[in-house]
Amino acid sequence: MTDFLVKMFVKEYNEVEKVSVRTAYGVLASMVGIFCNVFLAGIKAVIALLLHSVSVLADAFNNLSDAGSSIIGLVGVKLAEKPADEEHPFGHGRMEYIAALIVSFLVIEVGFTFFKDSIGKIRHPQELQFRLASVIILALSVGVKLWLGFFNKKLGRRIDSQVMMATAADSLGDVVTTSATILSIVFWRATGINIDGIVGVGVSLAVMWAGVGIAKDTLKPLIGAAAAPEDFRKIKQFVEKYEGIVGSHDLIIHNYGPGRSMASIHAEVPNDVSVETSHEVIDKIERDAAKELGIFLVIHMDPLEMKDQAVLSVRKKAEEAAAELDPNLGIHDFRMVTGEEQINLIFDLVIPWEYSQKQGDEWVRELTHRLQEMDRRYQCVITVEQSYIQKPE
Repeated sequence: MTDFLVKMFVKEYNEVEKVSVRTAYGVLASMVGIFCNVFLAGIKAVIALLLHSVSVLADAFNNLSDAGSSIIGLVGVKLAEKPADEEHPFGHGRMEYIAALIVSFLVIEVGFTFFKDSIGKIRHPQELQFRLASVIILALSVGVKLWLGFFNKKLGRRIDSQVMMATAADSLGDVVTTSATILSIVFWRATGINIDGIVGVGVSLAVMWAGVGIAKDTLKPLIGAAAAPEDFRKIKQFVEKYEGIVGSHDLIIHNYGPGRSMASIHAEVPNDVSVETSHEVIDKIERDAAKELGIFLVIHMDPLEMKDQAVLSVRKKAEEAAAELDPNLGIHDFRMVTGEEQINLIFDLVIPWEYSQKQGDEWVRELTHRLQEMDRRYQCVITVEQSYIQKPE
């Protein structure tokens, strides 16, 4: 069904890097979400009135809020499609994240409202009405939401959309809440014990938790998230495949909306190659990155000693000493300036974000001590940096 809908409504559906194609996917997901949620909200509202069930009514309004969320998502997707202009040179892609953030607040508000209603039901319970047909319809709604969750998840993975993935998680959360509602009705039928208010509290808490999860997922790119390990590997391998590039480091990715990113990276080039030659290679990589990766890539050249065995030997010793302190430490931009009475070792020490600056300073002192044990002439000028790459899960 998902592939059928995509082929019917998304032109050039395989060209997922194009903004127009991403927008078409977003519109499709929003329209399907609006239709399914309005349909489910209407059915559940009727059932809630027949059964006198606050948990079913809470679930109905949750579906209605999901439909509203889809409408806001649709508006966000269309606004995100606007091209760059003088005031917004990187486009309007982040509007999609802002729309998702608004959705998260709506979801939290709906959950909180029905949390209060459910507390009232616990204090003043009302008799439930059991109708098998209503329970069957609710069970069918579970199936619809389950399909909708996998639908959004599949599209989200296809176009790498965190918003769709969050919507998928919300839909799968609805599967749990509706199932809990069915359980309360069946439980009342079997035992005569009314747990509707209690289940309503659980449903409302799940709804609020889903809202918090959506907010968390959308705030990450808005605030500025570290580069994902897979993106780091992809860009690093892309840069280093070119002849004349020895290595790369210090990748920073700036996200301006799904499919709209710019990045900067330091590329190591042999110091015995002319600046013009290396610059020509760098220019080619930047052009190719825009075409093949869809990323505006800015590359800084770092000259690297490749032939002086004395420098290579000391650099290797420094790398080994750092690895002995902690395997997560890294060294780059190594330079050695030899004088008559002292030898300056200048390099950057990269530490993971989970380590404090104080820990970094301690490693600098220990690393300096170990290198000076090898040669008392060594004077270390070490700059501590923290990685901009996410830690693999």
